[in-house]
Order: sequence, then structure tokens, then C-alpha cells
Amino acid sequence: MFEILVWIGAAMSVAGLCGLVWCILRVMRARKQQLDDEALRAVVQSVLPYNLGALLFSMLGLMLVIVGVIMS
Repeated sequence: MFEILVWIGAAMSVAGLCGLVWCILRVMRARKQQLDDEALRAVVQSVLPYNLGALLFSMLGLMLVIVGVIMS
């Protein structure tokens, strides 16, 4: 039964990692466009909530993996 927690947690961690990669690619794309300082700050500020959400989602997934491993 607790194996399900491990697999769900692993899927959540991978989804969070994909979100982090998306955030990195979004900022790199903005940097390659040679935007001025203000426009680059606006892009980074718009990506920041997604970045924090992806980190939180990944952390919760890792917590589920740990709980599943300890309980099984």
C-alpha cells in the first residue's frame, strides 16, 4: 500500500523538476533576447511564483517518497 506513496511522490518530484527546467529555459530565452534591465526583471518576476511552486511541489513529492519508504 505504501508503494503507491513512493510512486506518487516520485511523479510529483519529476513534475516539479520539469517546472524548474521550464523556469530556467524561460529566463534563458529572455536573456538571449538582449532585453533591457527593466524588461528582464519583469520576466524574472513573472517566473518567480512558478519557480517557487515547482520547488514546493518537488519537495512535497520527496517527502511522500520518504514517508512511503519509512512506512513500508
